[in-house]
Amino acid sequence: MLEITPESPKVLPEYLHAYAAQVDQLRRVGNIFWQRGWSLGTSSNYSVVVNRNPVQLLVTASGKDKGRLTREDFVLVDGEGKPLREDQPKSSAETLLHCVAAQQENVGAILHTHSVWSTILSERFAGLGGLMIEGFEMLKGLSGVTTHEHREWLPIFENTQDIPVLAKQISAAMQDNSKPLTHGYLIRRHGIYTWGRDLDEAIRQIEIIEFLLECIGRQIAMN
Repeated sequence: MLEITPESPKVLPEYLHAYAAQVDQLRRVGNIFWQRGWSLGTSSNYSVVVNRNPVQLLVTASGKDKGRLTREDFVLVDGEGKPLREDQPKSSAETLLHCVAAQQENVGAILHTHSVWSTILSERFAGLGGLMIEGFEMLKGLSGVTTHEHREWLPIFENTQDIPVLAKQISAAMQDNSKPLTHGYLIRRHGIYTWGRDLDEAIRQIEIIEFLLECIGRQIAMN
């Protein structure tokens, strides 16, 4: 794929000066994910938790090309997804889904991608309510997993434009100890959400999940 250097950083808005490093890190993530075909066009959204008490997040703005994010394409929101300032761009339409994940104390960054394999497989396995992944060595790249014998359950939620309803469903799933929602989930015909203690861990987990989904997809195609 043709590599494109992100646009000029432009002037960092004054209210984001304290988060310059996080802004540039998320810009880099967007460019890398664009090159891999996981965040094409204006799809996907990313965030980092910048304050824990109360919860506050730095989130990508709505409708921005993730391969060309500038330093102006970010928004500060509270734990309910409400903007902390009026003079900001509009945040992603799915900001509430980031806020749900950020309520967990061990979550410091949330990443959402729209890859081909996550889109296809979330449709194929939607009738089962999720996708079980087991037996792959790469599972050990997920946080807390130490053996390829691990069984990773990725729930699949129905796609909807009613994000508050979807956020409630995901929040309930995160509190259901019978099927722990530990590393991420799929949205039908849509993509992946995952997270980590920090941005580096979240990046690693999205890479692992994307790899595993591609393996499963290719296995199905070969059979």
